Amino acid sequence: MPLLRLRVTGSEDDARAIGNLLVSLDGIEHVEEVADLMPRMDDSDSSSAGLPDDRGPGTHEIEIDAPNRASAEKVREAVEALAFDLDVLVEFESEEER
Repeated sequence: MPLLRLRVTGSEDDARAIGNLLVSLDGIEHVEEVADLMPRMDDSDSSSAGLPDDRGPGTHEIEIDAPNRASAEKVREAVEALAFDLDVLVEFESEEER
């Protein structure tokens, strides 16, 4: 069963829209936003605190269990189309059982 991981760079609303799309797809039963395990360097005493680069869109990690490769490809195509419409960046990573 393929496990897809998505990293969405966009707002909470954008991530929610992609999550809603994913749960609406036939055959997809497990969609979960997972915590980002990478620590961020958000030090309030930093000389770069408050600069515009610190105020960019957030990142959201989403995991999807697809029943097969064909469903995983449908997920990818649907998410790519919605990401284009929302003007957000989506990165894909997949793991397949062998």
